Amino acid sequence: MAVLDRTVAATEALVVPPRRRRRGVRVHVTQFKWLYLLLLPGIIYFALFRYGPMYGAIIAFKDYVPFLGIADSPWVGTEHFASFFASPDFPRLLANTLILALLSLVIAFPLTIVVALLLNELRINLVKRSVQTLIYVPHFLSWTVVASLTYLLFALDIGPLFQAINGVLGTDINFLTDPAWFRPIIVLQDIWKNTGWGTIIFLAALASVDQEQYEAAIIDGAGRFQRVWHITLPSIMPTVVVMLVLQMGQVLNTGFEQIYLMTNSLNRQVADVFDTYVYFMGITQGSYSYSTAVGLFKALVGVVLIFGANWLARRFNQTGIF
Repeated sequence: MAVLDRTVAATEALVVPPRRRRRGVRVHVTQFKWLYLLLLPGIIYFALFRYGPMYGAIIAFKDYVPFLGIADSPWVGTEHFASFFASPDFPRLLANTLILALLSLVIAFPLTIVVALLLNELRINLVKRSVQTLIYVPHFLSWTVVASLTYLLFALDIGPLFQAINGVLGTDINFLTDPAWFRPIIVLQDIWKNTGWGTIIFLAALASVDQEQYEAAIIDGAGRFQRVWHITLPSIMPTVVVMLVLQMGQVLNTGFEQIYLMTNSLNRQVADVFDTYVYFMGITQGSYSYSTAVGLFKALVGVVLIFGANWLARRFNQTGIF
């Protein structure tokens, strides 16, 4: 009985009264007030420009009339969502968006890891820095510049790549208007522009790999490919999983500017995606509530995919983002 009383007394002593906890928080904030002051602009930015505009998403459930405002516009519930799902455009938009997203996941994302591994294997620092600089530069070009270069290279009759490819294959393909070539061109643009920049995170992860493991593997007679397969890849796998989870949240965000610039009347059947559809319905046709419903659907799918991919990562004993 005495032992039980001492246990209860010790437990009560560990329980911090709410007032004392509040005093502890006040002391903590006072002690680190300058750090919290530095944090304040970021909090204000996210509150005003990230969370504040979320109020406008309510028009997805209303028949929004600009003259009435958001609050006074009539409520229609999920009518816009039902119209969108019943629209003949929905299957086509979903298929186009998912195909581009899968091509990016299957080709562009692994290629970033491969390039990072190849750069990590370079031992001449001058060559390594030169290659890194060359593959980083395209990231700083706007999609307008990238699209312009694409039009110059594949221009009908005068484009050097148009002439070279058609000359080798013996064909007369107009790559800029042929629907079959729209997706390959989009993926190639994405690879050229973003692969180099995407290697930065993986190179940082590779820099933290224990070099003693490589030395031990060399002593054991492991070749370069074996060292990469059994040491390098397992070491950066947590980073790969985190980046893949984040990438899943962008599945339906195929990029408005790139797609819009490469779309024309002949390839529109395969070029229309959710991002361009929201623009055409909302800006050019004034269907604000309908386009907001489409954008909200896209955002909700992204959130579900992030949580699902994170759950799968944790299920397979990998590091998730939360």
